Parts: sequence; C-alpha cells; structure tokens
Amino acid sequence: MAQKAATLEISELMQILRDVKAGRSRWKVENEGNNVLKNHGYNLEHNFGHGQNHLCEFLLSLNLLAFLFHTVLDLVNYTYQKVRELLATRTSFFNDIRTLLKFIWFKSWSEFFLFILAEYIPLTKGYSS
Repeated sequence: MAQKAATLEISELMQILRDVKAGRSRWKVENEGNNVLKNHGYNLEHNFGHGQNHLCEFLLSLNLLAFLFHTVLDLVNYTYQKVRELLATRTSFFNDIRTLLKFIWFKSWSEFFLFILAEYIPLTKGYSS
C-alpha cells in the first residue's frame, strides 16, 4: 500500500512540473507579445491616455488588429517576409514605412513592398572629411 501511495505522489509531482512548465511558456509568449506591442513600433502604452468614453478601447483594438495582420503577413506573405528581413527590427520597419509614405505615393501595398525590395540600399558608415 505504501508503494502505491509513493507512486501516486510521484505522478502528481510530474503533473505539477508539467503544469508549471506550461504556465511559464504561456507567460513567456504573453510577455514577448506585450513587449512588441509596447516597445517595437505599436506604441501601445501611449494610446491609453487619450479621449473620453471608449476611444482608448478603440485605439487598443486597432493596435491589436494591426499586430494580428502583421503576424499573419509574416507567416504567409513572401514579399512581406523579404521586406522584414531587410528591415530587421520592427522599429526600423515602421520608421522606414513612415518616411517613405511621407514622400512617395504608392497605388498599393504590393507596389510599396516591391519598391522597398528593388530600391533598398543598406546604409554603410562612411568617412567624412
């Protein structure tokens, strides 16, 4: 009887360890996602202080929708994947998009991404005299 009780305790301990591991991996995914939304181009924290009534919820929804679209594009769209390889960080990605769209008008997002792929020249540190 004592041997059976010890086996149950070990199996319960193993289940607890599996649950802890699952909880930690879920926390890691949530933490990384929140970090991207806050610090890498989406400026999520900034939107919470605006407006009255439901504006902050609306802006949050737009941010989450943009994050969802970018995640799906990153998984399924070859052109988007290549642009993201060139503009490695989300911050540089969003800054370059802002700059280009400020000065050049594109008929579509496809035309815009193809322009980046065709015209991209990596910056090199030059020497000035």
